[in-house]
Amino acid sequence: MIGGYLAMADPSGDQPTPRVRDTRSRTGYLEEKLITTRTMPRLMVGGAILAIVVAACGGGASAAPTTAPTTAATDTPSTAPTADPMQALVDAAKAEGKLTTIALPHDWCNYGGVIEGFKAKYPGIAVNELAPDAGSGDEIEAIKANQGSTGDAAPDVIDVGLAFGPQAKADGLIQAYKVATWDTIPDSAKDAEGFWYGDYYGVLSFEVNKSVVTNVPADWADLLKPDYKNQVALPGDPRASNQAIQAVFASGLANGGTLDNAQPGLDFFKKLNDAGNFVPTIAQAGTIDSGATPITIRWTYNALAHRDAAAGTVEIDVHVPTSGRFAGVYVQAISAYAPHPNAAKLWMEYLYSDEGQNLWLSGYCHPIRYENLVATNAVPADQLAKLPDVAGAVFPSIDQLNAAKKLITEGWDATVGADVK
Repeated sequence: MIGGYLAMADPSGDQPTPRVRDTRSRTGYLEEKLITTRTMPRLMVGGAILAIVVAACGGGASAAPTTAPTTAATDTPSTAPTADPMQALVDAAKAEGKLTTIALPHDWCNYGGVIEGFKAKYPGIAVNELAPDAGSGDEIEAIKANQGSTGDAAPDVIDVGLAFGPQAKADGLIQAYKVATWDTIPDSAKDAEGFWYGDYYGVLSFEVNKSVVTNVPADWADLLKPDYKNQVALPGDPRASNQAIQAVFASGLANGGTLDNAQPGLDFFKKLNDAGNFVPTIAQAGTIDSGATPITIRWTYNALAHRDAAAGTVEIDVHVPTSGRFAGVYVQAISAYAPHPNAAKLWMEYLYSDEGQNLWLSGYCHPIRYENLVATNAVPADQLAKLPDVAGAVFPSIDQLNAAKKLITEGWDATVGADVK
């Protein structure tokens, strides 16, 4: 399966686009008032790492957290001695009594199971879930808007696309923390100082409603066939949505483009639109089931989770294209202004434990510690059998992602001209 990674490029300095209304479940733009009333959304910029390499991660898990619990009042390390740092963190988190998350749909990578698992393991810590369908950019805005606030609108933790991690660090919006299993996270998928760290990844796929589409497309070029008129959709607006942007980027890889040249992706979608095959509707579960967007391009884990949920009602097929296989990584971080810093640290410990990482597998996601889990026989065989074949998928660098995002978001209207909403 898929393991370690080549080194990532440094951020290009390109700022996340201010048009941050994409949603993680791709149900369309959030209302502007969500931002002003601090309900807070999220734009996903997934992705990044130069290429997939099969290589085991070195090192084993450390015995305890590498950062001490903090006091709620000062957010500074506690000086109280303890024989068990992990138990001290658990006690401090329970004293806070709450964790505030943001933009975590329950059907995204099995987040529902992850949240319930955390609450069961640490009773007494309530999980306050903000705007589950929001996007990464708005998670960042939520931190900015709630600096110094201890209210329920202030997120403790964020799960964002890779390109947002370095920028959030540069802006002083996140704090460093290294989990006990730090050494088993590939170096290329984490900030060396512990400000952000990759957690899981998936690959773009075609999700197809077979009651509408009898011949499932095998590759990007197939989408141009007359058979698929008014049938191909994206899970977001490619002028703002990362998942949609990366779908355009990926289509170019199969049509003369490279990781350094996303223009063929725009050209491909122009052909798709000119042929009448592109549907300018943001696809979601309901539109897929109804047949309004019977062919949708989105992450394998979203598509496969929906396939399972729709079983017995709608027959869904999920196919990873033969060429242009494109993968994306998402990262975790703790807000520099977290009202519940110890609960946030405990949440990270849970996500990066063997238990937490295997819960990603249950949601068809590839956990970032995959190679270490395999090496230590910590992965259930039935979970491995569920993962799709994504051999040959590539991970763009942060610089490549930022360049493609700029080209696609700024060039969509002039090249393609479809108003996706």
